[in-house]
Order: sequence, then structure tokens, then C-alpha cells
Amino acid sequence: MMATCHCSRCRKVGASTFVFVKKDDLKWVQGRDRVRLYEPSAPYTYGRCFCKVCGTSLGEILSEDDSFPIAANCLDDEVNLTPRFHEFVAEKPAWYDICDEAKQFARHPDPA
Repeated sequence: MMATCHCSRCRKVGASTFVFVKKDDLKWVQGRDRVRLYEPSAPYTYGRCFCKVCGTSLGEILSEDDSFPIAANCLDDEVNLTPRFHEFVAEKPAWYDICDEAKQFARHPDPA
């Protein structure tokens, strides 16, 4: 699944569109030792991973959760998905127009 987050944190790392990956579907071939984790200050809870060599934002690729978001911009191959929803549209800058029909949420979507 793909989604776009418009919060200030995601925009600042240049990785606001994510692909959600199941932990069991991710196989590390190489490079895991080059990933670093930025631990946020409260009230933020999600850490952000990045490559220590090139600085590419990797989303939450070191997460221990069953599924997690990774930054779509770090994928080399074509991803045959489109955003299912937009979250944190309340923080979206005025200069950015959402130009698709995906659902929009002011904050995180309700998990129900």
C-alpha cells in the first residue's frame, strides 16, 4: 500500500510518499549496517531511518513492527501503486495541491 504524509517532518526529509512493507517480505541483501536511526523528540514517536553513506531517507525500515513505511523515493524499481490516502493534510503547505482522488485525513487515519 502507498500513502502520502503531509506533516512537516516527512516533508523536511523529502520522503512524504511511503510504501508500506510487511516485515516478512523485506529481505536484506546488503547495506543494513549503513542504516542509521534518528530518534525524534516528543511529541513525535516514529524514528526516521537514513543511509549514512548518501543520506537517502528510508522511512522506518528498521522497525520491528509487522509492517512499516519505507520512503517510495528510495526504491530503484517501478512501484505499481498509487497513494491510497493522504494524512496530515492539516499541515499541508498552501502551495501544494493534492491532485488525486485518494482519501484525505487531517491527522493519522482512524485505524478502525
